[in-house]
Amino acid sequence: MKILIYSANYAPEPTGIGKYSGEMAEWLAANGHDVRVVAAPPYYPNWQVAEGYQWPPYRREQLNGVGVWRAPLWVPAQPSGIKRVLHLLSFAISSAPVMLRQVVWSPDVVLTVAPAIACAPMGWLTARLSGATAWLHVQDFEVDVAFQMSLLKGRFAQRIALWCERTLMRRFDKVSTISNKMVDRLRSKGISADVVELFPNWVDTHGVMPLAGVSSYRAELGIAPDKIVALFSGTWGAKQDLLSIPEAAKLLAHRSDLMFVICGDGLMRPELEAACAGLPNVRLLPLQPKERLSDLLGMADIHLLTQSADAQDLVLPSKLTGMLSSGRPVVATCHPDTEIAAVVSRCGLVASPGCTAGFAQAIVRLADQPQLRAELGAQARIYAEHSLAKDPILARWALQANRATAGVTVATPEQAN
Repeated sequence: MKILIYSANYAPEPTGIGKYSGEMAEWLAANGHDVRVVAAPPYYPNWQVAEGYQWPPYRREQLNGVGVWRAPLWVPAQPSGIKRVLHLLSFAISSAPVMLRQVVWSPDVVLTVAPAIACAPMGWLTARLSGATAWLHVQDFEVDVAFQMSLLKGRFAQRIALWCERTLMRRFDKVSTISNKMVDRLRSKGISADVVELFPNWVDTHGVMPLAGVSSYRAELGIAPDKIVALFSGTWGAKQDLLSIPEAAKLLAHRSDLMFVICGDGLMRPELEAACAGLPNVRLLPLQPKERLSDLLGMADIHLLTQSADAQDLVLPSKLTGMLSSGRPVVATCHPDTEIAAVVSRCGLVASPGCTAGFAQAIVRLADQPQLRAELGAQARIYAEHSLAKDPILARWALQANRATAGVTVATPEQAN
């Protein structure tokens, strides 16, 4: 198949949706498909265009067998509210001629990865002009998240935004998302059940494995092998409720056997650094190389998955896959009826969001019970191998895409309204 992936974020970023678009494109290319990507220059999670990508604004690259076409976008220094909307619109506009140019290539599938929903119109149009299957993949419900977290405000604006989102989604031949709860939400938005597909985030279970020995990170950070490490590794953004970690660290400052490590980068860096200042039981780490991911995650005795209550079931954190594959238990802050809780309850503990005492108590419970940590960690690895392994998930998507292409049914305007 000829597969065109349209995604604002794309590898070589170490984290985020760009990593998944990159891994997917490279896997498809390695398995015999002809793959092209239209993307912005790398800018996430630091919110600045990566070194070497400022000029020229348009370029072509060949990355691990994938042809990548870059189009520029505006990156605000302090993204919030309307700035985020304009940021995404800038890429949708700048990438439009690049997408239209791909029509001559005649792709079989055009996969638009959202966010950003702003790219959906051009993804859909390119597919229609090419006679290709129009596939939209929803990593998170950005419109719902924006209003629930007050990044955007106004009931009238919300109604208009949701109407536009629903209208766009219903014009695609396939709409996929990453969790069962999010599948339910797509259906509640009026997307037909025969259009919706579950396409979960995956993990390279061969690349991220339980460590046989002690992680090299402990020596580098001066952490004794017998200390219990509670690790958060991921993007430092508002949806992560990251400040609950230094709050828990303060409550547990008397536990000399506990060390908190927070690894990543993002917009919350200044707030997080200020909250952790003066805490001897907290270490901050910048983003680490992808090739050291298994060693980094294996440093943990306990993984921390903090999440804003406002964003639950509107996203399913991709970082969870690596945590589970590392064979370590997880403490998550979420409500019990969420998809995060359904997964973590098999291999960790759940605490109520916003309850620092409960979060700290869950950490202490695992810290004090090594046998429980081992049992839950083993369950985490089993779940990753059986439900999140990269090869079967991507093979299943390729099969679904091939079937959709063979019998593509174009949604008419009457069906979409």
